[in-house]
Amino acid sequence: MYTLITHSAAETQAVAERLATLVEAGTVITLNGDLSAGKTTFTQGFAKGLGVTRNVNSPTFTIMKQYKGRLPLYHMDVYRLEDTGDDIGLEEYINGDGVAIVEWSNLIESSLPEERLAITIERVGDEDRKLTLAPTGERYVQIAKEVLA
Repeated sequence: MYTLITHSAAETQAVAERLATLVEAGTVITLNGDLSAGKTTFTQGFAKGLGVTRNVNSPTFTIMKQYKGRLPLYHMDVYRLEDTGDDIGLEEYINGDGVAIVEWSNLIESSLPEERLAITIERVGDEDRKLTLAPTGERYVQIAKEVLA
């Protein structure tokens, strides 16, 4: 497990932007944290790092939004799903040609691949966020180390 503290939304986005330069097709990143912790802010930085030019916002009511960049970005918010990612064909996106970012992933744990980069974002001040990276699988361990280097 790896931990870092960011002191602004821009700093959180910069970490995510760096992460985006290290990923390849088939990458799965899960984001968990309380409401307003910074999950969508993180995803905005990640999208920028992939070269996405569209405005990125939370897919809370649509469940998933897709963006075009260096790799396709599948941004999912599964807060409103019941027990499984089957409702949105999660497997198709996870095993696809892009990167899947899944907010509230703890709600569909059994539908997720074992190997992934799990990130928890916690508010530790007005602007400060604690990011905890928990990689599973050697590829994800290497990515986490490079992000923090």
